[in-house]
Amino acid sequence: MTSAPFSDLGRILVIIPTFNERSTLPPIVARVRTSVPEAHILVADDNSPDGTGQIADGLAAADDRVHVMHRLGKEGLGAAYLAGFAWALQEGYDVIVEMDADGSHQPEQLHRLLDALRSADLVLGSRWVPGGCTENWPRSRQLISKGGSAYTRVMLGVPIQDATGGYRAFRADTLRGLDLHEVASQGYCFQIDLAWRALQRGMRVREVPITFVERTAGASKISRKIVVEALWRVTAWGVDDKVTRVRRRALARRAHQHDKGPPAGGGQGSAP
Repeated sequence: MTSAPFSDLGRILVIIPTFNERSTLPPIVARVRTSVPEAHILVADDNSPDGTGQIADGLAAADDRVHVMHRLGKEGLGAAYLAGFAWALQEGYDVIVEMDADGSHQPEQLHRLLDALRSADLVLGSRWVPGGCTENWPRSRQLISKGGSAYTRVMLGVPIQDATGGYRAFRADTLRGLDLHEVASQGYCFQIDLAWRALQRGMRVREVPITFVERTAGASKISRKIVVEALWRVTAWGVDDKVTRVRRRALARRAHQHDKGPPAGGGQGSAP
């Protein structure tokens, strides 16, 4: 093994959720171990019918830095990550990374996220900042992704170019401060939710360019239901946030007027 250039960040865990990823998981695990040898990997498998969980068990048996979480069934990406986050915090990891199992996130670019985390609380791998790009991605998916991020910026007022991306690195303290027990969103919406929570709490959120590669095996798990959920949740959050801000401003004005008191010399009891 080579030296550990990220030892200053503490213990690193890469969470890889899986559902029917038996062909793509072994090479992804191998690439992560080559790219950042000091990192540990947690495969969170949703009881894949194709035997991905058993493949993961074999990888863990051969490498003590690979761990497996067997979940009861397909509960969604957000639920898998939340379970992985809880395990990571319980086991004392300092940095927790989200990464897809299908090869769309390049393990060779993980160092970009970890480098940036030295001056951030949350780092987003971004397709839409300068230097970021996609390969072999349908125009329709690009429009959904760019449109979703643009809508998020308008509704939530967040300065994020790629709000829906799932290649991310968190500090453990960041996750502890996000009230994860309140998170119920999934898919695109889950990623937006966590980034918005971090920004609301004044945390440092950075974006670094990545190359997103369309998967070469299996089928995408992004459905119309996930896109619709993201739209209505972001709309609801945005409206609620704007109403809350208006109410706070109104209360602040009333408090200011009350502190000033009545105009000097006013009132019916003033002397002639």
